Amino acid sequence: MSAARIRVLCVDDHRIVREGLALIIARQPDMKVVGFAATGEEAVQQWRRHRPDITLMDLRLGAMSGLEAIRAIRREEPTARIIVLTMYQGDEDIHQALAAGAATYLLKDTLSDDLIRTVREVHAGGAPMGDDVKALLNERASQPPLTPREIEVLTLVAQGHRNKEIASLLHLSEETVPVHLKNIFAKLKVNERTAAVNVALRRGIVHIE
Repeated sequence: MSAARIRVLCVDDHRIVREGLALIIARQPDMKVVGFAATGEEAVQQWRRHRPDITLMDLRLGAMSGLEAIRAIRREEPTARIIVLTMYQGDEDIHQALAAGAATYLLKDTLSDDLIRTVREVHAGGAPMGDDVKALLNERASQPPLTPREIEVLTLVAQGHRNKEIASLLHLSEETVPVHLKNIFAKLKVNERTAAVNVALRRGIVHIE
């Protein structure tokens, strides 16, 4: 029986979350936890060591994010099955995680029964998606995406930089920054910097640690 168990790697920067996941999984006769990781770097190392059937991956992990860890693991093994389990509920967070190779995306308020069911479905080759996640992805698809440069500009705005500083940091002319901001405002349907930052944070386009 133990040889047939679904082998799970739990990745989260909070010990209490890792221990909680371990308790939930330990109650399942067809599953077992084979490793833990608290950072993105540890996640990749533990994945290499254990080659789990399923990895439960948080996105907020420090210097190396969960998103970067997903990409690193999937570069090594394109068939690796990774479930994102996070508090981030922005449509851009979801899109980026799935684009990186995650099988599905769960929020941390997911019921334990739903989590276990999802682990089994993903292990069987499925990619189940909750209605809330589908709705957010559909909403994102209906809106114009920001370019990489616009995201760089908006990230610096969120960090409190003014136009002159942004121009210097990104090696742009000072006249170019307002042009980018105008395009950002139009795409996010706002009229000023603070509102743009608020929308970007809510959607997961930028993060402030």
